[in-house]
Amino acid sequence: QVQVVESGGDLVQSGGSLRLSCAASGFNFDDYAIGWFRQAPGKEREFVAGINRSGGITYFGDSVKGRSTISRDNAKNTVYLQMSSLKPEDAAVYYCAARKYGGITTTVDEYDYWGQGTQVTVSS
Repeated sequence: QVQVVESGGDLVQSGGSLRLSCAASGFNFDDYAIGWFRQAPGKEREFVAGINRSGGITYFGDSVKGRSTISRDNAKNTVYLQMSSLKPEDAAVYYCAARKYGGITTTVDEYDYWGQGTQVTVSS
């Protein structure tokens, strides 16, 4: 069956770095663009970063632009989100999502599969 599993969330100090992983199975990973979103308590789910099927195109939300990178390893069915210079406002549950038709999108409803999320906590 389809599985999308995020990992790598942790408690880090402000200014620190973290790498999140998204491992997928049960579908043809190469055919899907991948997006990372985050949701803090009481807030809407927010687009963080996305990568197209080949990995040649990436896009970042304004909140993480310039201090994050996203990459994918299609041989391992895995996408990575590297974040640095973390701030307390980066604290949230981070979700990975897969979208088959079309490229990267910031719209939550346009993704087909979602993971359960991984918690990132940033201490000030």
